[in-house]
Parts: sequence; structure tokens; C-alpha cells
Amino acid sequence: MRTTQIRQQLHDYIDSAKNKKLKAIYTLVEDEISNEFIFTTEQKKELDRRHEDFVNGVGKTYTWEETVAMAEERFLERRNQK
Repeated sequence: MRTTQIRQQLHDYIDSAKNKKLKAIYTLVEDEISNEFIFTTEQKKELDRRHEDFVNGVGKTYTWEETVAMAEERFLERRNQK
């Protein structure tokens, strides 16, 4: 079954499920759907700095292809270190 089909079936089920079943489903995925992100002060400063660089046109960005290539390269490096 394709992901889109699974997603649609879950949406349909949730729309018509009884409260008890909804609470059970929510309990299973509650940790995964939390919208709270807690950053340290240092993390927030770094994100702000990167955002400012991006807005000013000086931040380095990567295409999807470049990102995949870098990830593959690092994966191979780590695999070869073992």
C-alpha cells in the first residue's frame, strides 16, 4: 500500500473513530507530534545568525543534489573508518 493511501485511510478513520480509539491512537504517537521545540540560548543565537546571513545573501545554501552528495560522502567516510 502506498503512503498516500495509508495517509488517506488514517484520515478517514480518525474522522469517524470513537473517542476511546482516538485517545488510544494519540497516546501511541503523542511524543512524535509534539510541536514544542526547546533550544538552548546558544542554539537560538546560532539559528538567528544563520537566518541573518541568509537574509543578507551571505549565508551558504545547498541544492538538494549537493546535500545528498555530501551525505553520501560522509556516510562512505564513516563506513570506511570502521
